[in-house]
Amino acid sequence: MTEPQPPTTPPATAPPLTGLRVLDLATLFAGPLAATMLGDFGAEVIKVEHPSRPDPSRGHGPSKDGVGLWWKLLGRNKRTMTLDLSTPGGRHTLLRLAATADVIVENFRPGTLEKWDLGWEELSRANPRLVLTRVTGFGQFGPYARRPGFGTLAEAMSGFAAITGAPDGPPTLPPFGLADSIAGLATAYAVLTALAARERTGRGQVVDMAIIEPILTVLGPQPLWYDQLGFVQPRTGNRSTNNAPRNTYRTADGRWVAVSTSAQSVAERVLRLVGRPELIAEPWFASGAERAAHADVLDEAVGGWIARHTRAEVIEAFEKAQAAVAPIQDVRDVMTDPQYAALGTLTTVEDPELGPLRMQNVLFRLSETPGAIGWPGRPHGADTDAVLTELGLTEREITTLRKEGAL
Repeated sequence: MTEPQPPTTPPATAPPLTGLRVLDLATLFAGPLAATMLGDFGAEVIKVEHPSRPDPSRGHGPSKDGVGLWWKLLGRNKRTMTLDLSTPGGRHTLLRLAATADVIVENFRPGTLEKWDLGWEELSRANPRLVLTRVTGFGQFGPYARRPGFGTLAEAMSGFAAITGAPDGPPTLPPFGLADSIAGLATAYAVLTALAARERTGRGQVVDMAIIEPILTVLGPQPLWYDQLGFVQPRTGNRSTNNAPRNTYRTADGRWVAVSTSAQSVAERVLRLVGRPELIAEPWFASGAERAAHADVLDEAVGGWIARHTRAEVIEAFEKAQAAVAPIQDVRDVMTDPQYAALGTLTTVEDPELGPLRMQNVLFRLSETPGAIGWPGRPHGADTDAVLTELGLTEREITTLRKEGAL
C-alpha cells in the first residue's frame, strides 16, 4: 500500500501555525506531545530519531500487526527522519536543519547536547531566532538536574501521589502519563510564549521546562495553604475537603455515577432530589467545608437514593433537577458518548499500515483557523531522504551520511 505523503500546500484557510518549523528531538511523552500539539495546528514538525534507537513510544502499550498504536497518536502530523547527533555528520546536519527551524524540542539530560557541541551557543549561532525547548524531569540546574527523570517521579515529588487514594491506603500513582501530559501542555504554551516574545525582540531563547513543575501548578494552592496555615491536604479518596456530597455512587443496575456539589445551590438541589430536604436546614449545610465534615451523612443520603435507581434514571432525574452528575465511563462508553460525538472529540484517520484509526481529535476548536490531523504516526525514518533533499543535500551527501552511520 502506498504511504500517504504529508501535504505540501496548506488548506484554503491555513491553520494558525502554518509556516512554523519544529524539530522534535525528544522521546517518550512530554516533549513529543508538545510537538504534536503544535503540528495539529499547522506547524511543520520533523521528528528526528536515532537510526537504531527510535522513540520508545513506538513500542509502548499494545500494538497491532507489530505496529505500536500509541505512536500513531503521538507521531501524527510529523515527518520522520533519522539522525545520530553524536556523529560529526549528524551534528553538522542538525545545525543545517536548525538554521531553517523556528523551534527545537529536546529532552536529553542536561549537558548532553553540549557534549556533542550542539548546545545553545552553537544552535543560536546557527539561528539567532531559534527557540530551544528543553524538557527534562528536574530542569537544567539544581541538585537533581542530572538524575534520570520520568513523569512518575514528578507525580511522587509534587504531592500528587500523597493526596491520591483512600485515606487508609497507600499513596497512589496514576495509571497513565499524567505529569508528562500536563508538562506537554505546558511546553506547547511555553513555546508559543517564546515565539510571541520573538515577534517583539527578533531573538530566540531557551525554554527550560521541568516536568516536576507543571503538575505542582495544577495541584492548586497547597503550598499557600501550608505556608499560611500549616495545612497539609490528606488523602480523602473520592471525597473533597471543600464540599460534599462529592463521590462516586453505585446504581441499582451495578453501574456508577459521579456527583459534585461545588456550588451551594447544586448541593441543595441534590438533597431535595434524594428526598432529604431537612438536611439543608442544618447549620453546617451552608458551608462547603462543613458539608465535607459531614460527608458520611450526605453520602448515606445520596448513595442510598442512587442505589435504588438505574444509572439512566439517576442521570435523567439529576438533569431534570439541574444537579451535577456524570456516568463513570470506560473507553467503550467514551467511544459512543453523544456529547463527545457532538464535539467531534474522536475522529477517524486513515493509516496506510493499519487502515482507519479512531483517535482523539485536536485539543480545541477554532472558528476561523481550525487545526486538523493530516496523517497518523509514520514509520521510523520514512521522510529522511525527502527532508535532507529539501535541505539541499545531494544524493551523494546523503549516501555518505548513511555510510558514516549518521542516518
